[in-house]
Amino acid sequence: MARVRPLVAAGMFAVVLAGLASPAGPARVDAAPVRADAAPVRAGTAAPAAAIVPGSVNRTSLDLDATYRATLKLTWDTRAIWVDSTATVRNTSGGPMDRIELNTIAARLGGIRLRPVTVDRTAVAARVNDQTIVVPLGGVLPAGATTVIRVRYSARLRAGTAGSDWLFARANGIADLYRWLPWVSRRIAFDRPNHGDPFETPTSSSVRVTVVADRRLVLATTGDRVSVSADGLTQVFEAHAVRDFTVTAAADYRTIARRVGGTMIRAWYRPGANGSALLDAAVFAFTALQARLGPYGYDTFRVVQSAGGFGMESPELIWIPSLSSPNLRYQVAHETAHQWFYGIVGNDQATQPFADEAAADVAARFVMGLHRASHCPAARLDRSIYDYSEACYFETIYVQGGNLLDTARRRMGSTAFWAALRGYVAAHRGRLSSTRALLDALDDATPLDLGATLFAVRFPGLY
Repeated sequence: MARVRPLVAAGMFAVVLAGLASPAGPARVDAAPVRADAAPVRAGTAAPAAAIVPGSVNRTSLDLDATYRATLKLTWDTRAIWVDSTATVRNTSGGPMDRIELNTIAARLGGIRLRPVTVDRTAVAARVNDQTIVVPLGGVLPAGATTVIRVRYSARLRAGTAGSDWLFARANGIADLYRWLPWVSRRIAFDRPNHGDPFETPTSSSVRVTVVADRRLVLATTGDRVSVSADGLTQVFEAHAVRDFTVTAAADYRTIARRVGGTMIRAWYRPGANGSALLDAAVFAFTALQARLGPYGYDTFRVVQSAGGFGMESPELIWIPSLSSPNLRYQVAHETAHQWFYGIVGNDQATQPFADEAAADVAARFVMGLHRASHCPAARLDRSIYDYSEACYFETIYVQGGNLLDTARRRMGSTAFWAALRGYVAAHRGRLSSTRALLDALDDATPLDLGATLFAVRFPGLY
């Protein structure tokens, strides 16, 4: 995420389903009955036999192979959404488990109303905990076994972009839906004293999302559009090897595109915004970063004008709030670098923000030639997002962290440094990594002892 918060133009649009809770209200569970045969099954396949066995082990895991099928309904005038999501989850954790924890910020920002959750078509007592839906499996899922979890909820997008609302909002003519799709994760506190990202999600091999709106919308999503209805109200998207699925919508988006090698770079912008500047910044950043960090690996990279707040990364897509900001090119470069650090190589963004933010920032500042000193005193770089103030989080993790990595680059040489980062990305592609793994990749690429001479003092918890 980029720290810069630009101004945005006025102009509102909206999304309605009757009976939604207020966004500021507590999470609710709708007790409407669930039919035993209600859970959808992928077309052309039979539902897997129930693999849950009696017992309990008080264990969950992120090391799961999950695929997602979801329908997202938007009613434009009241900011309301309805989600019907099915996750087919295979237990690849190596041990038994009796619950799965799903992340969605609708639970914190959307006044979520959760319908009964089913596991293999049987209703279970799921509960909302902060930004997590905790799903008991009704028994134990053995290692290697598969289960199907259906989650349905209604929620309402926020009307403004203050605080964290911009992550899940309809404002300034644009709807932004971040982390709306319940995704395998773990319980992570959403509240933090800064703008850090309180998320950790593993990669899914397959996501299919159907978006249904009550009027024609231009959508920018993580996935590629594979079909659209004759009336333009229903659009279907698919994505592969992604760790999240973002949806952005506006009635009047315009698009322009340019091909860079095997990747189409496409920009979404509203009338009056400088779409050419957005696309130019994205093409420059993408070209420079791919040359240093290795293959992007997707057919399309999407750069999207968002409703407000901060710049934000998603798989195959980034949000840029203002196209007139003097920081536009840096902001685009930083979020583009997140395609590699967070997108391709994931990490625990809550407890180890250095692994993606510092790595993205050193890459962005290097290609932009924008290195500068931090405005805050030197501090440890191995803390969580909950341990840094709003005033110094960016200056410490982004700027000081990026400068530390740039010092490593200067000591070991640019050729060795970028080769080490390419190797790190290749070795951890599609997986969750860590700050220590990133530092070890650099240390292992040089005869210098970077751990002892450079890293240890700033990462006392790791050395």
